[in-house]
Amino acid sequence: MIKRFIVLIILLLTVYPVSESQVRDTIRIPDIPGYKTLKYDPHIHTVFSDGRVWPTVRVDEAWREGLDVISITDHIEYRPFSDDVVSDHNRAFEVARPSADNMNILLIHGTEITRAMPPGHFNAVFLNDANPIDTPEWRDAIKAARSQNAFIFWNHPGWSRQQPDTTLWWEEHTWLLENDMLHGIEVVNGRSYSPEAHQWCLDKNLTMIASSDIHGPIGMDYDLSMGERRPMTLVFARERNNESVREALFEGRTAVYFDNKLAGREEYLRELFMHSLEIKSVARSSNSYSVTLFNPTDIPLVLTRAQGNDPVFKFFRTTTVPANGYRNIRIYIENAMDYDQIELKLRIDNFLVAPGKGLPVTMEFAP
Repeated sequence: MIKRFIVLIILLLTVYPVSESQVRDTIRIPDIPGYKTLKYDPHIHTVFSDGRVWPTVRVDEAWREGLDVISITDHIEYRPFSDDVVSDHNRAFEVARPSADNMNILLIHGTEITRAMPPGHFNAVFLNDANPIDTPEWRDAIKAARSQNAFIFWNHPGWSRQQPDTTLWWEEHTWLLENDMLHGIEVVNGRSYSPEAHQWCLDKNLTMIASSDIHGPIGMDYDLSMGERRPMTLVFARERNNESVREALFEGRTAVYFDNKLAGREEYLRELFMHSLEIKSVARSSNSYSVTLFNPTDIPLVLTRAQGNDPVFKFFRTTTVPANGYRNIRIYIENAMDYDQIELKLRIDNFLVAPGKGLPVTMEFAP
């Protein structure tokens, strides 16, 4: 009997690892003045469409990974497990809501409108009732979402199954934009970054979105034990509540976080950078400045020498201040004692303010 009991305990610990189920990660990304930086995954699936987990599992995953906000956005039109779960399009949200409330995860009601290109797939979030969206004509479906004051964004515009050769903006998207039925675009979906979507958001004043679009267990797509994280939308919200998230999305106050990079509008990336890099010390010798930098965040900072520097300053081409780590840099200057202060023009290559364009910054150092 004792041996059987020990075997049972071992099996339980194997199936339900205590460390994974009880430890919450902390994603260290700073707040910016006037706003809280909330971590949001607005595009995830469950067994109520073509996902492979129960809705409460999505809440558990978000809590363990340190997210603040999620939306379960099961497909309206594609439900391969419909023989096994109820056909009510609100049910996944209703199942997940008690767990989300208990774990202090903000749960925003959403759904995916899944149509051929054009116009493609869309997510509608901040819904009251997803069932009226189940209608044959795509315009009627999106109108039904917008009538509930939903925030609507275009999913994975460069998805190869719908746009195999090039990523195009169609007349249908112009119609949606002009009729207040398109508010954002996924710049990042899973592991795919879309430079076209990034530029469209800048040109057309659309909100930048990143999502996992996860279908299986999150740990099957991202090696969490090795520090990998899902992509997410950083929402700069006045408060930590659903209404503040809604306001921030409609105002375009977001950035996208993916693969140790950020993409977004320059004003928000600049504020994030200013609160992500600390100058710990500056020392001056006869022929150089020695600077110690500290990065208290979970995003490494890739610094590259930009054009316009004083040619007498000799310093790195590119260096990285590691996440939660230090970097010592040296700027060689003949007659350094003649300089009471120096100024370096840099580019933060993993803070993308436009496709292929890192954030320009100027840093001043004084001993």
